[in-house]
Amino acid sequence: MIEQQVPEMGMMFAESWISDVAVTCGIFTETGWSSGSCVHRRISSFDSWWNRNGARTAHQMVQVAARSFGIPVSKIHITETSTNTVANTSPTAASASSDLNGMAVKIACEQIMERLKPYQMANPKGKWEDWVHSAYFDRVNLSANGFYKTPDLGYDWKTNTGRVFNYFCFGAACSEVEIDCLTGDHQVLRTDIVMDVGTSLNPAIDIGQVEGGFVQGLGLFTLEEVRYSQTGSLWTMGPGAYKIPGFGDIPVEFYVHLLRSAPNEKAVYSSKAVGEPPLFLASSVFYAIKDAVMSARHESGIEGIFRLDSPATSERIRMACVDQFTEQFTPLADPTVKDFNVYP
Repeated sequence: MIEQQVPEMGMMFAESWISDVAVTCGIFTETGWSSGSCVHRRISSFDSWWNRNGARTAHQMVQVAARSFGIPVSKIHITETSTNTVANTSPTAASASSDLNGMAVKIACEQIMERLKPYQMANPKGKWEDWVHSAYFDRVNLSANGFYKTPDLGYDWKTNTGRVFNYFCFGAACSEVEIDCLTGDHQVLRTDIVMDVGTSLNPAIDIGQVEGGFVQGLGLFTLEEVRYSQTGSLWTMGPGAYKIPGFGDIPVEFYVHLLRSAPNEKAVYSSKAVGEPPLFLASSVFYAIKDAVMSARHESGIEGIFRLDSPATSERIRMACVDQFTEQFTPLADPTVKDFNVYP
């Protein structure tokens, strides 16, 4: 069965006091008149998000700095986060890292470029190293601190008024699935995604972000079931107790397209956030599974609305495909008998 989803997601933290960032940018001169730029940025990441979020942000900040300076990315070096270079970090979350860090890096680089402008005008045919060398020996400050805070954010939770998000990110997904009515297993045959990322800072990275977010959502909606004991203890403590997506769960045909000609004037270089929004696109798989179950029930002569909770595990899919086998398992009629597991 095929299902389509077109969600939207507001971008930025719900609290304005963490919707800001600072970076330190400096140009280092070396012997031989070679010079490079170093960006000390604030990026605080955690757990499995680093590979999908922090590393992506770091690479894109290198690109922003190189574009601002007009030099190759090979001349940009980015360091890890540290409070001795940039204090009071905000979390790398809410898909706001590129927006905040990118604007702060751009602001810092523009300050330095403004100081280099006289030397560029005096030597228009010169190279980057020539301008930096001249400025350095002329005792010009080649370091700058960039600070950026998202403008016009402010929300009053008591009066339900104000502006909580800087902009919205949109995406659309269409998924085709096949279910096995006897085992409850399913296979995602194909997924097509169109994602609005504004003017992408790096299309290859953004497509990877969309794919990664979608597969994480696949686990959320179809695999990763949370179970508790009767005393409130969590049974599913980690991947050893529940299934996470693997390469066999990725759609057989997987196509990601970035929406063209959709610049976003509210973020760095007209880009848009792309970390978390693709996750909900995986709901297209869940609803495609439900449509497939409905078709199977129709073939068995069962009509009407039915309940299918998320995640759509093999157990739930199998029991929802009602037949002579599932009818042998009736719900417990005795309220004093407690199930071994508790489902939230």
